Amino acid sequence: MKKKTIVIVDDHLLFAQSLESLISNLEGYEVLGLLRNGKELTQYYLHKRKTPDLILLDVKMPVMDGIQTMQWLKENQPDQKVLALTMEDDEETIIKMLRAGARGYLLKDIHPENFEFAMKMVIEQGFYYSSKIEMALKYSDEDAVKNAEDTLTEREWTFLKYACSELTYKKIADEMHLSPKTVENYREAVFRKLNVKTRVGLVIYCMKNNLFKF
Repeated sequence: MKKKTIVIVDDHLLFAQSLESLISNLEGYEVLGLLRNGKELTQYYLHKRKTPDLILLDVKMPVMDGIQTMQWLKENQPDQKVLALTMEDDEETIIKMLRAGARGYLLKDIHPENFEFAMKMVIEQGFYYSSKIEMALKYSDEDAVKNAEDTLTEREWTFLKYACSELTYKKIADEMHLSPKTVENYREAVFRKLNVKTRVGLVIYCMKNNLFKF
């Protein structure tokens, strides 16, 4: 059986080596390389080395961080599947990584079995999102999705588009010429109608259903 290939990009050497050992002991996986930052990853591609099935990418790194790396990959290697693996769990960072093209977002305290499942899902299905980022999507059939979207008002659609950007809620209020309280009401209404619980879940919903161009 052909092994699935992985490249690890993380500046914490001890963690990266431990991760390499874990993956190498899994059946059907092979680690092609350990890289310390996004700059080393760009060099990896420039030297025309083997394209991996999956990149495991840290967010906070020197020289070229995870967000910058995702932006480079989106421009130069748009089909490359990437799974963020980090300690950063703030909403702003998660949204930036997802908008830049990360196929999933994991925290480093994930259980090894869940980690293996996440890699498998990204490689085979294209996406994986865990409860660690509070994602709650319950719609599975297209009719249910369409019915939910049909209930959104024009202003709620406008809010939804802004919510999928990197703007803060305060800046969204400014853009829509509304009070923060009114924007909060739009947020709760959209969350309820689309059956999501967080802004991250909202972004994922829109990505999975191709509602906007990211």
